Amino acid sequence: MKEMAAATVYVVDDDVDLLDSISILLDTLGLNVKCFSSAETFLKNYRPSESECLILDVMMPSMSGLDLQTVMLQHGISMPIIFISGHSGIPESARAFRAGAIHFLEKPFDYDQLKECISEALGKSEANRQDFIYKRKASLLVQQLTDREREILLLMTQGHANKDIANQLNISTRTVEAHRIHIKEKTQATSLAELTTLVIHAQLN
Repeated sequence: MKEMAAATVYVVDDDVDLLDSISILLDTLGLNVKCFSSAETFLKNYRPSESECLILDVMMPSMSGLDLQTVMLQHGISMPIIFISGHSGIPESARAFRAGAIHFLEKPFDYDQLKECISEALGKSEANRQDFIYKRKASLLVQQLTDREREILLLMTQGHANKDIANQLNISTRTVEAHRIHIKEKTQATSLAELTTLVIHAQLN
């Protein structure tokens, strides 16, 4: 997991001994680990990291792990969650997965299995981060376009030729060609494929 060394793994469990053992394990992997003995303490002290995941106990006093998952979603805190539990059943695991959990491990769990789950979770977190960056960049590039240029961009990426675009917008083919040049200059795109990807990431419709 050397490539994940800059990532943060949060662990929330009221079992202090388990927190210690997981912390030692993650330290040996070179990961940044932050442990909390309650959901409330986690929420109070949470600070976002670039790549992150959460190992979360289901059954805890006061606020349960499932309740914490709900609160996180309500506050826009999104990260891959690995649930751990010694007493939960199918209803609890089903609820966790419906809300976006990626793994549900029964205690006592195998630490090699936990490492694999963490690796997958951090990989997913990094992929989500990169996707956010691409979408943000695409949105900023598209915002530079005029309304007319956005219209033409959409028609271009839908497969319409210059003549078809001109007829639909009641403008000349030469005007369409000029707009296409401006669109490529503003978006830094060099091909129709790049423009199509840009439209998808910017969620332009």
